Amino acid sequence: MVDLLPLPVLTSAQDGGFPSRDDRWALVERFIRDKGLANHQIKSFNDFLDKKLPKIVEEFKVVETEIKGLKIVLERLEVGWPRIKESDGSESLIYPMEARLRNATYSAPMYLTATLYVDDEPYVTETFYIGELPIMVKSKRCNLTRLKPGEYVKKFEDVQDFGGYFIINGSERVIISQEDLVADRPIYDKGDKPSVRYLAKTISTGIGYRSTLTVELGRDGVLYATLSAMPVKIPFPIYMKALGLETDEDVVKAVSDDPEVQKELLPSLIAANQIAITREDALDFIGGKVAVGQPKPIRIERALQLLDRYFLPHLGTVVPDEKKQQEIRLKKALMLGQIVKGLVELHLGRRKPDDKDHVANKRVRLVGDLMTQLFRTVFKQFLQELKSQLEKYYARGRIPHIQTIVRPDIITERVRQALATGNWVGGKTGVSQILDRTNYLSTLSYLRRAVSSLSRTQPHFEARDLHPTQWGRLCAVETPEGQNVGLVKNLALLAEVTTGVDEDEVEQLLLNLGVVPVLKAREEGVGGAEVYLNGRLIGIHPSPEELVNTVRGLRRQGK
Repeated sequence: MVDLLPLPVLTSAQDGGFPSRDDRWALVERFIRDKGLANHQIKSFNDFLDKKLPKIVEEFKVVETEIKGLKIVLERLEVGWPRIKESDGSESLIYPMEARLRNATYSAPMYLTATLYVDDEPYVTETFYIGELPIMVKSKRCNLTRLKPGEYVKKFEDVQDFGGYFIINGSERVIISQEDLVADRPIYDKGDKPSVRYLAKTISTGIGYRSTLTVELGRDGVLYATLSAMPVKIPFPIYMKALGLETDEDVVKAVSDDPEVQKELLPSLIAANQIAITREDALDFIGGKVAVGQPKPIRIERALQLLDRYFLPHLGTVVPDEKKQQEIRLKKALMLGQIVKGLVELHLGRRKPDDKDHVANKRVRLVGDLMTQLFRTVFKQFLQELKSQLEKYYARGRIPHIQTIVRPDIITERVRQALATGNWVGGKTGVSQILDRTNYLSTLSYLRRAVSSLSRTQPHFEARDLHPTQWGRLCAVETPEGQNVGLVKNLALLAEVTTGVDEDEVEQLLLNLGVVPVLKAREEGVGGAEVYLNGRLIGIHPSPEELVNTVRGLRRQGK
């Protein structure tokens, strides 16, 4: 928010006494001025522009064609400032009020820089227009951010307006935050079917997509693993062997050194050895489920693609260095071992099932995550069309300029359509809604809303109930009546939602504090407590209490 009034000053608290009522109101006023009430939406969209878009381009960096030596290498994506094209072909900057009055979309052009390779040699490097990206009002790419507060009125804008919404075809639309289970961390629970005793579900996130790994303990004592990309139950040791753990001994050690836990793995090892004994057997078996009827080399290749892209992608996906790729696979195998260990401990009564309604096991997916998911899908379709057009031109004996064969309407129309209708990738509906301007509070409610993905037609009594951990984070009062009760929530007025920090910096800090990298610890037999960073097993530390106290002290110092 923008406010021209001076910041409030505390009174009685300065004397060391307890803050008075006036002091507390002054603190609330300062919090709202500094943080803003829709700032979580704006920060998340800015994070999408700064970090998520470059990562999507990096993921699809090389666009290979069916013709040997012909490819496109993507370099960078740039987002311009919102503009409008007039009927005479001229262009000018557009501001939110003009977009509302002219029933236009408040969007900015995107330009992609890429190099065309012919016979594996660089042929031409071009920067070309690929479509329009709707821009959030008051985000870093909004034209209003280049104005001084006193100039807002000249553009017919309210200085007190929150921002945090889009203008699509003249209508103000807000992307509703989605409440979901925590990603990249296993959630342990009792079985949901008679044939399943206990299960562990891990929602693993890549850039703009999710993959779910479910490990179940069956009534027969076998631990089965299932991927959302390949919904076939497979004894977990087969995945471990396919990822690089060659022997049963390696598999057992990756799970636990506890004899009681190891004993529980015996039925799974027997079931796995009836299917596959070597790593090649395991890859061939997995590949046979995704490439039915294909020759063995293709089955193995498809199995490796599945494991690299969709098996716990938050630990890493495809990298050009084969040695580093194998390290990622080993880390995935060790992570699966830890998930299995937790499930066996649940079976042995050493731990309790996780409370899925506890706020620690929930996350709010903001506009940045949802836009990343949408843009990745649309950008992939755009590149597939570009590849198809390039192959057609080359087959006719012509080498075109890239900008002559791109179709900007693919990105422009599909992103606009999703925001205009609320129909998102993955079958979700109602993700974007018309911003309610009935009054100040209704506008604020829409911008701070969080919606659960659970079905409205089912009871879900525990999910709808007020959980003690929601205190101070979610409003205990504001929820609609009827079938949406408890599923449509609102952030508390003083609640903040973080967009995350650079994991590499935190990981380096932990390594400097004595955390032994997981692969090194495995080779050297280092014992201690496992250290996880956002669901990634990064290493072992011999003195966990000392590590926790050190990190907590650094955090309190603002480091």
